Amino acid sequence: MSETAQVIIVGGGIGGLATALMLRQRGLDVRVFEAATEIKPLGVGINLLPHAVAKLAALGLLDALAETGIETAELAYFNKWGQPIWREPRGRAAGYAAPQFSIHRGALQMILHEAAAKALGPSHLRTGMALRHFTQGPDGVAAVFEDRHAGGGERHVSGGILIGADGIHSVTRRQFFPQEGPPSFSGRMLWRAVSRTAPFLGGRSMIMAGHQNQKFVCYPISQSAYLDGQSLTNWIAELAVPGTTPPRSDWNRVVPQSVFDGPFQAWRFPWLDIPAIIAAAESIYEFPMVDRDPLPRWSHGRVTLLGDAAHPMYPIGSNGASQAILDARCLADCVAEGGPVPAALQAYEAVRLPATAAIVRLNRQNGPEQVMQLAEERAPAGFQSIEDVIPRNELEEIAQRYKLAAGFAVDQVRSG
Repeated sequence: MSETAQVIIVGGGIGGLATALMLRQRGLDVRVFEAATEIKPLGVGINLLPHAVAKLAALGLLDALAETGIETAELAYFNKWGQPIWREPRGRAAGYAAPQFSIHRGALQMILHEAAAKALGPSHLRTGMALRHFTQGPDGVAAVFEDRHAGGGERHVSGGILIGADGIHSVTRRQFFPQEGPPSFSGRMLWRAVSRTAPFLGGRSMIMAGHQNQKFVCYPISQSAYLDGQSLTNWIAELAVPGTTPPRSDWNRVVPQSVFDGPFQAWRFPWLDIPAIIAAAESIYEFPMVDRDPLPRWSHGRVTLLGDAAHPMYPIGSNGASQAILDARCLADCVAEGGPVPAALQAYEAVRLPATAAIVRLNRQNGPEQVMQLAEERAPAGFQSIEDVIPRNELEEIAQRYKLAAGFAVDQVRSG
């Protein structure tokens, strides 16, 4: 079977759906092809920074985000003893016009999916469609998908543009860079889960504790739980585990807490009981912390990459989903200008590739979280006052430098 669309989007995740909505808002005929056979609210929590929220607000999604997620008010870093290193307001509390949200990834996925189904029509959102390969010529792109609903039969789709938003294991990317190999392992493993707990630090704070070899991150992600006086808490435990990247088949597997919780058993702070949070999780998922080296190019004729297919990065600084949304807005604007497709995709790449490559590199240096490592190196036994260890101006400089690099300093968001 075959069909035709102006724009073919490979991947129905956050980046792919945001792109579809933004292109449709600009009048283009868009079809999304997702390899999974069913869209489900899977995953754990993520953060959306104000510059990304502003782009989603322009799609009319602000109310849905506010009804579902937590409007983050504060980000705070602590050492392994629970002593405060750096705190700063976030979102509207920091002077942004748009809020910052902490939200369940699956809930955000469903908000975007429902909006896309309404805007594009359900028939333009296809599940069970795994990209096999594509070809292109001066006038268009021809893609071949495996139709998993039809026992693996082929479906041929032609269009003017193909956007690979198919994640860190992107088939689109692999066709251009077949020798790239697997993602690069950081030597650190992540265990991620959601637990229902008592609120902490006012109920709208995102916290990080520890250092680069042992870290715990947690934040609330449910507005309904908050209104009930509880916290649906997303958390990530991270440990240095040097070695080779685990095989892809082992990613995202459910593991018992005994695999990793020993080093965290003493992390009971007056304001947060980390062992209790870990014990309250129903299911804990294990992931290697990986990324890929920045590419020399994303756009090849009428085909380009977006989101994790273009720039997978360490989950540091709340940037993964936010940068995919910024990709979507930039790409939609460039395409909507109406010039030749290859030139539009090159213009998109010229803006977004250097910006995201810089974040990939900064995240390899721990991004803004380096303040925790500095505290560990300079005062491993703790401190009376953080300013005896790291001067306030040094802390401020680290925080501001990362915001500027990631494009979400207050003045940048106002002007953008």
